[in-house]
Amino acid sequence: MGTRDGIVHEDRDYSDSESDGVEDFPSAMMALLDKHRPSRMPFFRRLASLPLRVVSDPDFLGEIHLVYQAAMHATRAAVYYLPHLDSPALRKRKLQIFIDDDGLAGGDTHHYQLTRAFRNIGANIRLSDEEFGSPEELCRRLDPETAHFVRLAQRLYSRSLGPWCAVEVMSVDWMRALAEAFSVHFPQFIHEPYFEDCFSHHVEERHAEEALAVTKMVLRQRPELLAETMRDAKMMAEALDGVWNNLDRIVEKARRRAGGFERRGLMLIVNRVMTRPWPFPTEVVGNRSI
Repeated sequence: MGTRDGIVHEDRDYSDSESDGVEDFPSAMMALLDKHRPSRMPFFRRLASLPLRVVSDPDFLGEIHLVYQAAMHATRAAVYYLPHLDSPALRKRKLQIFIDDDGLAGGDTHHYQLTRAFRNIGANIRLSDEEFGSPEELCRRLDPETAHFVRLAQRLYSRSLGPWCAVEVMSVDWMRALAEAFSVHFPQFIHEPYFEDCFSHHVEERHAEEALAVTKMVLRQRPELLAETMRDAKMMAEALDGVWNNLDRIVEKARRRAGGFERRGLMLIVNRVMTRPWPFPTEVVGNRSI
């Protein structure tokens, strides 16, 4: 028995297929997640193309904030329950990720930063920051689709490291897509600390590399976890697709509602014009009008 990278390794023989699977884990994970790349989803494109009068509605912004913040909160809270990372060395590495999310300078957190970013563009914030608590309490305040994601994140994160890898690998893609879509309407949005700090310091890329590296270390010790790890990563990626689809429904609902208001407004104008009394034409004969 030996110790490497903070993990106690048993002396055991692995089959070639087990060994190959573990060594190929990072590339297999990246290939799996590329099929679920968030920026490919219609939500981001349709958000960018919304009319400003629609996207600047405080209630619309508040609804987007609630769904997105709830999904992000679910993963930030669930990461505290990751399995297999109990040795002192791995706890230190896990702690750094906690600090990047919840231990920012001046007592700041990614959660607080995100709320400020939305409040700064006029969002009507539906839940205060501290109302994002336990999954079950939060789910009572959410739509069914978002509540499903919150519950699933809690369950999957505590079961294997695959969901953690999925979220960390894909997060920079959806953060950039979201920042760019909103910045079409609110140019300052991409410069909010929630985005700019992560982009300038490559925080999400570092987390992705760390998640893949640490998970590979665990799988080298316990290759029998590989299938479960990949399966749970796929479930998490599919659940994230559901989050973007849910947000897309909010965008399309807002677009249709605005279109309905415009049509009703046009009909009111037409009705007023049609019911307005019109002067009868007069015919002039000589110097007299008849």
